[in-house]
Amino acid sequence: MDIRIYFLLFIIYAFIGWCMEVIGKLIQLKRFINRGFLIGPLCPIYGCGAILITLLLQKYIKDPTALFVMAIVICGTLEYLTSYFMEKLFHARWWDYSQRKYNINGRVCLNTIIPFGLLGMFIMSVSNPFILDKLYKLPELWLNILFWTILIIFLLDNIISTKVIGTLGRTTKKIGKELDNTEEITSKVKEILIAKSALYRRFLNAYPNIQSIKIKIKQKKEDIKRQVTEQKNEFKENVKKQREEIKEKINDIKKNKK
Repeated sequence: MDIRIYFLLFIIYAFIGWCMEVIGKLIQLKRFINRGFLIGPLCPIYGCGAILITLLLQKYIKDPTALFVMAIVICGTLEYLTSYFMEKLFHARWWDYSQRKYNINGRVCLNTIIPFGLLGMFIMSVSNPFILDKLYKLPELWLNILFWTILIIFLLDNIISTKVIGTLGRTTKKIGKELDNTEEITSKVKEILIAKSALYRRFLNAYPNIQSIKIKIKQKKEDIKRQVTEQKNEFKENVKKQREEIKEKINDIKKNKK
């Protein structure tokens, strides 16, 4: 498949994913929230999931059960790794399913991966044939115009959004050196970001439950000092005991000689 087709397919599913997230929050909170870490109306994780399903599950298209299970495995793994690496990069937990049943480290849960299987079946059986048919019918000129225009906008959005998220990581790291409580760190970081531009406020509205991850630099130093002190004290006690044992043996030998 043409790389331009792959990219446009990715963008379409990223946009559909964004619409699903927005509608979900609209129903839940009765207000519009621009979901996702990008400024534009895209949730890249949905686009990545759809492309992986398209690339890897073609051979299962005639086996609905296998397609369902494999879609769950692929998308569940993608969601878990996305959560893990974004947490490591930006020192924040973006979503947390710890309170839900059948979750894995709070990163994925049964409630979210079951729909992945259904979406995988829908993508391969319904939406992909329709969307790809329309994309392949585009004239070469329009395909190039769409590809390059959307690619440039997408890259600019990523650069700006990464800068915003990077500020979150740096602020969390800085505050984490001053405070010990995770909730206090989260509150302070949000307070700082809210005082900045509308881009930062949009980001916090998109992820209102984001939790800062404590950077326990001071704690680690204190733990190391404590361990060293304990080892020194233990060594001194052992030396003291050995000296006392030696003295006792010497005294016993003297007594025996007498």
